[in-house]
Amino acid sequence: MSSSSSQQRLLSLDAFRGATIAGMIMVNNPGTWSDIYPQLRHAAWDGWTFTDFIFPFFLWIVGVAMTLSFAKRVEQGANKPQLLLHVFRRALIIFGLGIFLAGFPFGLLFGHQFSFENIRIPGVLQRIAICYLIASAIFLWTSLRAQIAWIVGLLAAYWLMVKLIPVPGYGAGVMQAQGGLCWWVDSTVLAGHTWRGAPVMGFDPEGIVSTIPAIATTLFGVMMGHWLRSKRSAEEKTVWMFVAGELLMLIGAILDMWLPINKNLWTSSYVIFMAGWASVIFAMFYWLIDVKGYKKWALPFNIYGMNAITVFVLSGLLAKTMGLVKVTQDDGTLISLQRHIYTHIFVPIASPLNASLLYAICFIGVMFIVVWLMWRMKWFLKV
Repeated sequence: MSSSSSQQRLLSLDAFRGATIAGMIMVNNPGTWSDIYPQLRHAAWDGWTFTDFIFPFFLWIVGVAMTLSFAKRVEQGANKPQLLLHVFRRALIIFGLGIFLAGFPFGLLFGHQFSFENIRIPGVLQRIAICYLIASAIFLWTSLRAQIAWIVGLLAAYWLMVKLIPVPGYGAGVMQAQGGLCWWVDSTVLAGHTWRGAPVMGFDPEGIVSTIPAIATTLFGVMMGHWLRSKRSAEEKTVWMFVAGELLMLIGAILDMWLPINKNLWTSSYVIFMAGWASVIFAMFYWLIDVKGYKKWALPFNIYGMNAITVFVLSGLLAKTMGLVKVTQDDGTLISLQRHIYTHIFVPIASPLNASLLYAICFIGVMFIVVWLMWRMKWFLKV
């Protein structure tokens, strides 16, 4: 735990990070999974919704922040192996937090059933950790031109792998949940340790093979970090963010004809398309906050963004605890504390869809109180 740095921060990046985390908390915590607006669900398979923007945005932000953090130190002669060691330690902590969330409360509380034999190993934080580590190594030891080559190479290699490598019993090029290369690798290497809510047993949306293009998502953020550090004027930076973002969206949409935009598989077209959206939306944040100076509206997002990993972990622990704690109803039946709160407070005041959404919004509000208190006390947890 440390106080905030006195260094000048890019407030738009904090705000964009905070908005992304708030969105992630909202889509992860509806009142009930049976009543959700379509845009607050992941696309069933191909295509995209609002929800499918969130995770790639966060990885993109990791790339931007990494570049702004490391570039100046590298220019000043910082020891690269020591920087990478710092990255490794941080990535290990983030990965460990992901495993902790997956296993909590490890069979110790509320009648929770737990076994290391079926704990999920992949996950959101785990993917962030791996992408952060590998993208950092690429950034520290390669030039800008080489980093662009890495993006192209990772996306091309992944495309060729999923299209050309045959899967036993299914052949090559299967782009469905079962029978594809991602499913086969995860179900073989991570048998029993994949997401139980996946479309088919053994598949994981944060699995091994699909992490390859996710690294490219992070490197797209590195490209933006380089651009922000350039000597260009703020106006020129903003214009070219919009232009680059629109071009990337167009390229991603065109590639969709051959390799569908798909979050579960994290396809190469999805990477490019979402990098374009991230560039455009961040450009709006940058122009309004850092260029024009309209900062007050973004303060809640800034507060969220300055303790992003902390609020994500705390929200996960709270949601899981509320799902495990049981409450006795008037008829003697037991339901979760989360279900009890939702049924007795939110269901009576709105339609099913709106009650579920209102619960998610209030959950965001509860977590905001936590990070606001931390912000007021200048507590910013660093991992």
